Amino acid sequence: MFVEIASSYRKGFKKFAPYAPESDRKRWGSLPDDFRQEIIQGGEKYINYAYPVLPATKYMEFCRTGNRSNYEALYFNRRRILNTLILAECAEGGGRFLDDIVNGLMAICEESGWQIPAHNCYMWSQHYCLPDSTDPILDLFAAETGAQLAMAEYLLKEELDEICPFITKRIDREITDRILTPYLRNRFGWMGGWGRVNNWTPWITQNVLIALTSRENITDNDIHEVILQACRSLDYFVDGYGEDGCCDEGAGYYRAAGLCLFNAIEVLDAVMDNAFLDVYQKNKIKNIASYIMNVHVDDRYYINFADCSPIAGRAGVREFLFAKRTGNEDMMSWAAMDHKLDSARLQPMACNLFYRLQGIFHEEEIASYDTSKSPVKPDIWYESAGLMIARDDKFCLAVKAGCNNDSHNHNDTGSITLYRDNRPLLIDVGVETYSRKTFSPQRYEIWTMQSCYHNVLTFNDAVQLPGAEHKAEVSNVNFSDSCVSITMELAKAYPAGTVQSYLRKVEFVKGQRITVTDTFTPQIKGTYLTLMTLRKTEWKDGVLFIEGGGQIIFCGAGKAKTEEIILTDAKLKREWGDKIYRTCFYPDGCQFSFSIY
Repeated sequence: MFVEIASSYRKGFKKFAPYAPESDRKRWGSLPDDFRQEIIQGGEKYINYAYPVLPATKYMEFCRTGNRSNYEALYFNRRRILNTLILAECAEGGGRFLDDIVNGLMAICEESGWQIPAHNCYMWSQHYCLPDSTDPILDLFAAETGAQLAMAEYLLKEELDEICPFITKRIDREITDRILTPYLRNRFGWMGGWGRVNNWTPWITQNVLIALTSRENITDNDIHEVILQACRSLDYFVDGYGEDGCCDEGAGYYRAAGLCLFNAIEVLDAVMDNAFLDVYQKNKIKNIASYIMNVHVDDRYYINFADCSPIAGRAGVREFLFAKRTGNEDMMSWAAMDHKLDSARLQPMACNLFYRLQGIFHEEEIASYDTSKSPVKPDIWYESAGLMIARDDKFCLAVKAGCNNDSHNHNDTGSITLYRDNRPLLIDVGVETYSRKTFSPQRYEIWTMQSCYHNVLTFNDAVQLPGAEHKAEVSNVNFSDSCVSITMELAKAYPAGTVQSYLRKVEFVKGQRITVTDTFTPQIKGTYLTLMTLRKTEWKDGVLFIEGGGQIIFCGAGKAKTEEIILTDAKLKREWGDKIYRTCFYPDGCQFSFSIY
């Protein structure tokens, strides 16, 4: 699709010049005064700011201890604060923030490598403890840094050249050496062609396009090659999705996947005279856009699985604009409603300067959009990932069929999550703070990845295994106005020979109950069902009472025990608090069920 459009394009390429540089005082002055003042006040906090040093020993911690957070905190802080200062200067004009901006730009240009320590490896090679400045690696954040510096130069070129022409000359050199040259010279795995790709492909491609199509000094031949490579990568990415548009990385990665696809299309369309506008009418692209609304529960919560967090961030301008391009008024309304609840409309935590620029110039549009009509979130079956979602006035149910080979996979085939009155009842814990172990052969030693910490059966000590062959076989999915159900065989999710059959049926009778029935053969001593909850539970006479409301009635479960899990990981504590609960139920026989009312 993308290569076909690019290959048939016969006009010249335009420079990517979004919104307005600082010198366009009329455009920046047209922002509402209170909003412009808010942008300026954000920058005032960082006048005379001392940018954090990035010690080599912090970089080396990933190889030495597996810690990636300490270096990343310093690295990303530099970029966030620089963005805030740049936007404050653009909003105000006059040069008050320029010295601090120059300090930030030069600090980033002086970094030995823009790739973060966790990504400091070449294809199929070991991780290196320090970057090789002669052979740059184009990872997620190297590309994002290139896009940031390109947008900084575009916005402030006149002002920076007035201080010293060597600032923008240095930026041009760094973008050429660290972005353009490796992009056209090397074949990185995320470019596609070696098998499955994920969010890296559109995320990096979007930022490479921003960085390079905005250049004054790039040749027509180079920009043509850049666009063709970008289009090849985007084709690989979209081809990897089912027609239903489901993101198997979950809601948290949608904003690095689907939304980056959107902005990549926007850049291509701007540079190539609206040649890509019809892409938004493709059914798959429309479905990729609407996925994020369909997996939203309410307020902060999303249906989550794999490495996705249950709290995946507020919707905003990018979701709104993607919905607008695809003609989805329900999603436009949903994004506008959610954005109004966001206390950080200026996106101070965003390292991507273009996102913040995009947000500023569309804030009035999204803020004034009519949200009087509540958007309709449909019951949906995402066959490509095996994800079923159904709702009524009380419950939001998700069933994860599929397989244990998702991107950022957890062994969670057959598990369910459930929200009651828009609050978590049965949970998917998610993932701890990323470390070296998260993306290593020891990944499944981490408890949050294991099926015995998801809402499925464990057969004695036999838990599910990772891999595409460890899957659910769905025999029936039924949707009607009054009832939604799914039946699936889960035996293949476990080691071969563990169980002959493990049949799970989930039935949601709207306005009444949800019933899960598990049937397995043969009977295996030590078999137990896990249910993960946010609230404390009490087991009494076949009923699990959940603190704060909610009860689960069992038929065929002989005994139960509850374990309190104290959370020590900072990320999990932000999402769930200090503790969660794991209740294990031991069935009397080979069939049992539980119902939630």
